[in-house]
Amino acid sequence: MNKAIFPGSFDPITLGHYDIIQRGLQLFDHLVVAIGDNSDKSYRFSIAERLQFLQQTFKNQPRIEITTYSGLTVDYCKSIDAQFILRGLRNPADFEFEKAIAHTNRTLSKIETVFLLTASDKAFISSSIVRDVLKHKGDISALVPTEVSEAIANLGH
Repeated sequence: MNKAIFPGSFDPITLGHYDIIQRGLQLFDHLVVAIGDNSDKSYRFSIAERLQFLQQTFKNQPRIEITTYSGLTVDYCKSIDAQFILRGLRNPADFEFEKAIAHTNRTLSKIETVFLLTASDKAFISSSIVRDVLKHKGDISALVPTEVSEAIANLGH
């Protein structure tokens, strides 16, 4: 069984993330969507809320596991027997940033990083854009999965 991890902060999950996850299922038998703890970031949504968004979005996907982790992604990969790290690329800046991380991860372990290009109609979407739209009381329904839009509305964010 080939297993991959799709790590991120998912603050919140967007349709771009959703696109990569769905397409990742075509490549991997099991996909672990893992919320990482990045102490350099401040989050709009709690880990519990982000877990809820992901669990609701993928509740009917038995090959997707939702979890959290802290520390190095490659160490977490080893602890769960994941052979691959899945990453989405929206633009050249993403590629340069992700390439450096992939080289570092490959140096620290034998875990390969697989890049997928985000679908062109979703490549403009980022969690920071979604947070900015929310901050200004805008409609995020075209940017996030329906389950996330509904959950955020119910939270009163």
